Amino acid sequence: MMSHVGFGPAEHKPEAERMEKIYQQALLYDFYGELLTEHQRSIYEDAVCNDLSLGEIAQDRGISRQGVHDLIRRCDRSLQEYEAKLRLVEKFVNARDKVEKIISLAKTPVTEQCAERLQEICKVAEELRQEL
Repeated sequence: MMSHVGFGPAEHKPEAERMEKIYQQALLYDFYGELLTEHQRSIYEDAVCNDLSLGEIAQDRGISRQGVHDLIRRCDRSLQEYEAKLRLVEKFVNARDKVEKIISLAKTPVTEQCAERLQEICKVAEELRQEL
């Protein structure tokens, strides 16, 4: 299960934690972004994907910095609620991890007889990984 994704001042978080939060926000957005309004998508993309500051977004849109902050928080909450109900991101991450394990196991053949079959498993798993 993904950890809670909130939106707060980036300067108070270590860089690794900030990057993890952005990664989680981007994953949620990739899966559920189309369920947001066009206005929400546009501002959320600017904040999360384009890494614009709240001030930059507010100035570009002619709205307050607080308005941008509130909208991003609402979007985060909505995206998290979709994930809580549908669990698409969780299922994707689990499938991706399993594919990685298959590839790892297939790259270490035990006998020559198994090598050909394991190479085919590895090929199919790598194709699946690319599709994810």
